[in-house]
Amino acid sequence: MRDAFTRVLMREAANDPRLTLVSGDLGFGVLRPFWETYPEQFVNAGIAEQSMTGLAAGLAMTGRTVLTYSIGNFPTLRCIEQIRNDCAYHDANVKVVCVGGGFVYGSLGMSHHATEDMSILRALPGVTVFTPGDPYEVEAVVPVMLRTPGTCYLRLGRGGEPVLHTGPITDYAGPRALTLREGKDVAILSAGGILTQTVGAARLLAEQGVSAEVVSFPCIKPIDREKLTELSGRFRHIVTVEEHSIVGGFGGAVCEVLAETGSGCRVHRIGMEDEYSAIVGTQQYLRGAYGMDENAICTRTLAWLAT
Repeated sequence: MRDAFTRVLMREAANDPRLTLVSGDLGFGVLRPFWETYPEQFVNAGIAEQSMTGLAAGLAMTGRTVLTYSIGNFPTLRCIEQIRNDCAYHDANVKVVCVGGGFVYGSLGMSHHATEDMSILRALPGVTVFTPGDPYEVEAVVPVMLRTPGTCYLRLGRGGEPVLHTGPITDYAGPRALTLREGKDVAILSAGGILTQTVGAARLLAEQGVSAEVVSFPCIKPIDREKLTELSGRFRHIVTVEEHSIVGGFGGAVCEVLAETGSGCRVHRIGMEDEYSAIVGTQQYLRGAYGMDENAICTRTLAWLAT
């Protein structure tokens, strides 16, 4: 995902000299082509994320579109006051980019497990939240994000994520949910890189004779209310999956919409319960440990369909 992000950013920077990338002293491999090509549009703010965000807000006030870039919780939770007071409150054109949402940096422990960021950024007034699920979705949403007025949040994986769509996504305009697989028995919705697991779970369910529709939400604020309303009219069960806390996250956003539709659809949320991850391991290991890998999604969905 981060490679797709850099490719798109370089294309956009070629046409907009006001576009500026501010890094928190990392990304030297993936960001090098950017700063070597556009040195006047790059700043390394050092490991000082609060100052990085304040700097970005100031640059944005001069008419620039500014992106802050760091891993996991560092460009988000560490400087949430600056995002709120300096950026969002002033409608500053700052785009906060997190590399490593969820358990990407799972082996580094809970300080690097980004499992509350979506709910916290989603709660800030005026902040648009983008959560692409694969490299093609990244390429589709980044240009939209750069043209969205005000403060935005972009949640990425790390690198090496597989392409899940059959081809590039053309004419994307957010917020729009994207259907990867049609089904008739249950709808499985996700936001972010956990899309790999929902696609895998749908294959496992098909082996059990269950037809699952797989839908990705590359933007969760604002969320595609029209799609959610349509899905709630076709399915008795909707399963939401997020590599994130279920408190106030993607599943919560879905429930907020469907609670107002009056449909008889049941929503089942898969994600972190109201807890911190106290174990370490690879991203996939932690997904399994917390019941959000493809096998767990399949097993839990079958149990819900049986009720």
